[in-house]
Amino acid sequence: MANSSCLGLYIEEHLIKYAKVSKQNEKIVVQTFGIKFYEKLGTAIEQIIQETYSQKTSISISLSEEMYNYFDMFSLLNKNDLQKAIKTEFESYCTDKGYNANVFETRFAVVENLTDKNKVRVIHVAENKIELNKRAQQVDGYRLTNISPISMTIPNLIDVTKEENSVIVNIENKTTVTTIIQNKIYSVDILEEGSEQFLNKINLKENSYSKAYEICKNTTIYTSEGRDLQQDDTSYLEDIMPTLYNIVTKVRKIMNATTEKISKIYITGTASAINNIDLYFQEYFTEANCEILKPYFVESTKDISIKDYIEVNTAISLGLMGIGEGIEGMNFKAKTLADRIPSWLKIEITTTKTAEEKKKQSNLFTWDFGQALDKIEMNLIRGAVGVFLLFAIYSTFSIVLNKQISEKQKEAEASIQETNSQIALANSDSEKLKTKTNDYTNMIKNLEEANEKMAERARRKNAIPNLLNQIMSIVPENVQLTSIENTSDAHVVINAQSDKYEQLGYLKAKIKLDVILTNVISTAGQKDNGVVTVKIEGDLP
Repeated sequence: MANSSCLGLYIEEHLIKYAKVSKQNEKIVVQTFGIKFYEKLGTAIEQIIQETYSQKTSISISLSEEMYNYFDMFSLLNKNDLQKAIKTEFESYCTDKGYNANVFETRFAVVENLTDKNKVRVIHVAENKIELNKRAQQVDGYRLTNISPISMTIPNLIDVTKEENSVIVNIENKTTVTTIIQNKIYSVDILEEGSEQFLNKINLKENSYSKAYEICKNTTIYTSEGRDLQQDDTSYLEDIMPTLYNIVTKVRKIMNATTEKISKIYITGTASAINNIDLYFQEYFTEANCEILKPYFVESTKDISIKDYIEVNTAISLGLMGIGEGIEGMNFKAKTLADRIPSWLKIEITTTKTAEEKKKQSNLFTWDFGQALDKIEMNLIRGAVGVFLLFAIYSTFSIVLNKQISEKQKEAEASIQETNSQIALANSDSEKLKTKTNDYTNMIKNLEEANEKMAERARRKNAIPNLLNQIMSIVPENVQLTSIENTSDAHVVINAQSDKYEQLGYLKAKIKLDVILTNVISTAGQKDNGVVTVKIEGDLP
């Protein structure tokens, strides 16, 4: 459940930007905000928490050294398969880079793939677990509930009801460039150039980081249409402008690589405090509208101007993340047992209370004994509290476990249903393939039979003429052929006569040896009036 109030802390090497954000009747309110320069980080955080009365308020901070990767996945994958595929892709990436994938804590967001409608684009964020623990330890002892990458929280400040493609250039210590297409984060680029470079240069001259920051706020960039610069105006621009030029150059490369048209460029971060920086950007990006990023829900009052809010945009965006605004699933803070126990189960035991302490008490259950307790009473109380806590923990674990079991059962049922559906489709496709296979087999068989018949017809068509030509070439001079008859499909009967037996025998032998006919047989020669007749039979080869 989202918290109704959250303190956002954006921590850099020399300063902390903070903003306490709350949600009141669906209205977002920035209760208090500011910038604190520090020498000891722990002391500065403690002072901020005390000054903003945030001892029991949830706290949201940013990651420090995250890295981004992009994977293209098929859009038809279910949730579990998608997670497995993303994990495999990241492990493969780590193998190629020589990293150990187990040292990273990861989160991801899924958006539409603009170049392939059959796939989705996965924005994968990874943070080294050691750096993550270091960041969490900076607010140790307080109610840390959210750790998110600032590049993914800064879009919380834009009014998503407006249809536009935009780029957010957040110039803090480093610069993050967040590209938003169709109101969804599409890519994040991290530039090494940032406010740290020119603040350090000014700090060397002034020996004060807070003064360097104030100098930046009071510095004005005069564009080509501005007035002539005086010497006082340019004393620090030589430290600032090279960094800004490098940032502008790299942002232009990022925009040129984007296939979609960018209509607006938002500028935020420490550098946004420099006067006319939006006009400076506008000179380089004439095709887009460049402006300072103003939180869409904040209105200036007579006491506070919009510019004051803009200075702490990063902290406000983190606070919004802590009250449930922004992208779900980007919280790198692992839930502890204390986070899972409902607030009404938390118990505070005291032996004595002053009137002031009673007034500040906020827990539901408080036991007041009014006097010192003896050893037996203390042991009884400890035992009772221990039993109650065990019961509470057991109940909490049971609820969580039952919920997880229920979710797993639903996922399993959905997976089984999906699998059965796919099996049914596969069986249907298999039956269709079998039917098509039988049809094609019959068609092939019919074609083969037709080809055989056609070949046989062609062969038979030329068989008789070939037979006659062959017989004519071997008939002896004294032999006469009285008839040649094709009595059946391939059977041929030849009637011949001669005045000599040997001439007819020669004809039969020649027909057999030259394989003019096969299965050759003949009748015995019959002599009548000096003429011998014979019938020779055989089959066409």
